[in-house]
Amino acid sequence: MSADAIHPHSPSPTPLQEAGLPDVDLSPVLAQQTHPLVFATVSGAHLYGFPSRDSDVDLRGVHLLPVEELVGLREGEETLTRMGERDGVEMDLVTHDLRKFARLMLRRNGYVIEQLLSPLVVRTTDVHAELAALAPGVLTSNHAHHYRGFAGTQWRLFGKRQELKPLLYTLRVLLTGIHLMRSGEVVAHLPSLLELVEAPGYVPELISAKAVAEHGAVGGIVDGERLRVDVEALHGELDAAQAASRLPEGPEPAVFEALHRLVVRARVHA
Repeated sequence: MSADAIHPHSPSPTPLQEAGLPDVDLSPVLAQQTHPLVFATVSGAHLYGFPSRDSDVDLRGVHLLPVEELVGLREGEETLTRMGERDGVEMDLVTHDLRKFARLMLRRNGYVIEQLLSPLVVRTTDVHAELAALAPGVLTSNHAHHYRGFAGTQWRLFGKRQELKPLLYTLRVLLTGIHLMRSGEVVAHLPSLLELVEAPGYVPELISAKAVAEHGAVGGIVDGERLRVDVEALHGELDAAQAASRLPEGPEPAVFEALHRLVVRARVHA
């Protein structure tokens, strides 16, 4: 069973519309995927809560390779990228084969968990729901390393460009990591995180400024020294939250078996 929400038209705003998604048909990009889709969700700035008027639409998901492309001589692509444009909006779809995605889930990869649990669902199936139900069992205290590393990469990028985008990514991933360590819950939406984790008071102003321009500069919102101090403090909060976290150090053993069975069953019935 599958369901789509690629071009919503309803009296009440849908999650896709509330996230600031442009009112365009996403189906042309999905149609480029030649293998069955387990799910496709919206990631990137729309998921994180700070899209700009000119933000791309980042679609992420999982596809199913046929058995012959896994056991035969012609190997199928475990990761596929499809790009397109509709009404001036750039869109891209990046998917992993289900087996690869399950293996990524079992590592300390917060990025794939955020994609899996994204509320901005474009295509879903029963297998998608089963994967999401297993997600809590793969969350570990070591996911803090993912968010710490991601924040470091974005902070260095901000140092080179002085743009809002990498700065907001830095702050978002640190707050996501802190909340995950404390609560066991993955929240990727920055405005929601501001209600869950203590954050610098200027963050809403940064979000508003980025809404105007995808690559806008920080300008006079906050000075560099204040940013440095605040980012270092958030790193300290993440370190402390990891040390005190009740999350296990590794995935639950039963989840590995459940994912294995799900991958096999989905492939057999594809």
